[in-house]
Amino acid sequence: MSVRDKDNLTGYKEKSAELLRKQRVAVGDTITIKTSENEFTGILMPRYESADKNHIVLKLRSGYNLGIGTDKVRSITKLTDPTRDVPDAPATKNVAFVDSFKQGNKEFNYRSKEQPKIALLGTGGTIASKVDYRTGGVSAALSASEIYASVPELENYASIEPEVLLNEYSENLKPADWTIIAHKIKEKVASGKYRGIIVSHGTDTMHYTAAALSFALQNLPIPVVLVGAQRSSDRPSSDAALNLIGATIFAVRSELTGVFVSMHATTSDDVIACHLGTRVRKNHTSRRDAFESIDGVPIALIRGEILEMQLEQTGLKLKKRTNNTNGLLVRPEFDRRAVLLKYYPGFNPEFISHAVAAGYKAIILEGTGLGHVSKDCFPQIRNAVESGTLVFMTSQCIWGRTRMTVYETGRDLLDIGVIPLSDMMAETATVKAMWALANSKDAKSTTKLMQENIANEMSMAIPI
Repeated sequence: MSVRDKDNLTGYKEKSAELLRKQRVAVGDTITIKTSENEFTGILMPRYESADKNHIVLKLRSGYNLGIGTDKVRSITKLTDPTRDVPDAPATKNVAFVDSFKQGNKEFNYRSKEQPKIALLGTGGTIASKVDYRTGGVSAALSASEIYASVPELENYASIEPEVLLNEYSENLKPADWTIIAHKIKEKVASGKYRGIIVSHGTDTMHYTAAALSFALQNLPIPVVLVGAQRSSDRPSSDAALNLIGATIFAVRSELTGVFVSMHATTSDDVIACHLGTRVRKNHTSRRDAFESIDGVPIALIRGEILEMQLEQTGLKLKKRTNNTNGLLVRPEFDRRAVLLKYYPGFNPEFISHAVAAGYKAIILEGTGLGHVSKDCFPQIRNAVESGTLVFMTSQCIWGRTRMTVYETGRDLLDIGVIPLSDMMAETATVKAMWALANSKDAKSTTKLMQENIANEMSMAIPI
């Protein structure tokens, strides 16, 4: 059944459902509602299950949501041409547009009904959430299908095939969930049906999952794009729709393959950025432009319908998409016995001993500056190394790389056996250590994997 089916009135009941059903409209349709005082045009939004029965919610062209009381409704009209008679529809006369592209020997036209297929995997998070207006809290409620229904503009770019895989806020996701997501992506890729794969995900740990998939899925023939939202889909200032549209445009039009993250590039709604999965970090708790590429620029920017590739500016080498699905290397297992320890003045060296005693096989130290910790930690680090626990060094500075040969402290740590990880982000290093432990037979092969640049987690370019 199509997500645009005429019986789809998710969350509406009694009087509100009756009003909508009489006009044969469904969630995702563009409608005009006239009241005794005003006239409003927008997309009919779904409602959460416990919502009241006396309001109809529209998403206006401005991106804001509006609740209209059923007692004020005088008429409801469905627009057969959503771009007509909408006062605040965005101007498009200056938008450059590529009408078609080729996939193999087949040509697709963006304006025809024959669109490239995109798999949309829902895992939860704010992009799949709604605000409970009684409490002000955000709850997981929207399925992948409901996301599609609430962003009908996606039909302009691709044929979306949604599937709910998980329904969790990202702080609840574990390495075992990365394995589940990787297996599902493998299944979608192997089908050969899709131009790209989009994974909707909570933002808090999205960069961890992006890094995990970058290591678990190597030689991808098509792009995998993670997308989230800082503000829930039915909140007035939500960034969900534009982030999802940007991810879709990148997944369809980009010739690059790999794992990426698509989010707002600015606080406004003018640009969406696509970041490389191993070099992106959430740097703000709530702003729309919370995600930034570290030690480089985003792989691409999406301005309206224009895709601007920036690969040359990044200094990175990425593979191009291919029709060969047999080359995909899937290594989706993770070993949780890796721990991230952030050094700070007053850090208790016994934390290192406790990690070893707890059975951890890899310790990622987030040191100061070029890769330093206090000399008070040296005995515990030496004991860890001698016991067979691998100790790696990253920097708590967001930009730049470790360089442990500059100062005496760094050189002493190298002599003890600490392994520097260049400019690998601490979060990426932790995920990679879990993956390397699960895919190695001993400490030597784990160390080799950690020092190998597998998914551009270490950049060779030195940014200004």
